[in-house]
Amino acid sequence: MPLCNNFSGNLVVAVALFFAGALYIFNYQNYVNTLRTTQYPVDELEAALYTAAAGNNKTVIITMVNKAYVKEVGRGSTMLDLFLESFWEGEGTLPLLDHLMVVAVDQTAYDRCRFKRLHCYKMETEDGVDLEGEKVFMSKDFIEMMWRRTRLILDVLRRGYNVIFTDTDVMWLRSPLSRLNVSLDMQISVDRINVGGQLINTGFYHVRSNNKTISLFQKWYDMRLNSTGMKEQDVLKNLLDSGFFNQLGLNVGFLSTTEFSGFCQDSPHMGVVTTVHANCCLHIPAKVFDLTRVLRDWKRYKASHVNSKWSPHLKCWRSWNDTHYIPRL
Repeated sequence: MPLCNNFSGNLVVAVALFFAGALYIFNYQNYVNTLRTTQYPVDELEAALYTAAAGNNKTVIITMVNKAYVKEVGRGSTMLDLFLESFWEGEGTLPLLDHLMVVAVDQTAYDRCRFKRLHCYKMETEDGVDLEGEKVFMSKDFIEMMWRRTRLILDVLRRGYNVIFTDTDVMWLRSPLSRLNVSLDMQISVDRINVGGQLINTGFYHVRSNNKTISLFQKWYDMRLNSTGMKEQDVLKNLLDSGFFNQLGLNVGFLSTTEFSGFCQDSPHMGVVTTVHANCCLHIPAKVFDLTRVLRDWKRYKASHVNSKWSPHLKCWRSWNDTHYIPRL
């Protein structure tokens, strides 16, 4: 009997050791597989992208700010404040802030972004390049900042991330996700519809990361060398008109101003409008004044659901005659 008991005990111990060993091997293999499949952030840009795109099909919303966009206009709001407020007031837009990456081109803008606890990335600039103050439309510094923006998006696409780029002077009143056709390579906003050609506007667009779009952005960025005095938007339009998009086999869509509206052409239907862009406007104080009125109109619509006209964009219309305007530093 004792011999039998010893045998039984040894058998139990052997079985226990076997399963313990098997469990160890299983867990170790899982650990090894995790190491093989996990992609760790390798630099600050990748770290910001990785966290912003988490749980969103590797899609990140990107905007760019400098000191002028985070400073108050008079005693009012900043451009960044209005931009973020639109996510708060919009329909289905608040959760999208989790996927927003704010690109700051100077330390002041970066500090303000961090203070607001957003996903922030500070874009380094070469010596002698000043992107800190307000860059008025079509000034040399404005054109330089637009090209830096294009280069950044090219880098993001190369890393395999899809991008929704938005200027900070775009109010997000509804989530655009259900209105974008994600099967297309690129969708881009326009200043006006029902005109000859496509008056594209690079202040809002969606682009998927693939070989075709990376080739487009590389060609687009390379053309800056032969496009002195032209903003990047006009260079992209030249590529579109020349047939280069077709040569790449790109599937491109153009966003109607009925849903993706702007000051160049207001949407007549508040019931379907998704974004409102302060385009056709010269400087930041005018944009802040008129975008404040846009949010006021939107709040009234939400309370009543009665469609009405947008308040006139008086400051922006008059901004083109501000011949003595001094850019904000």
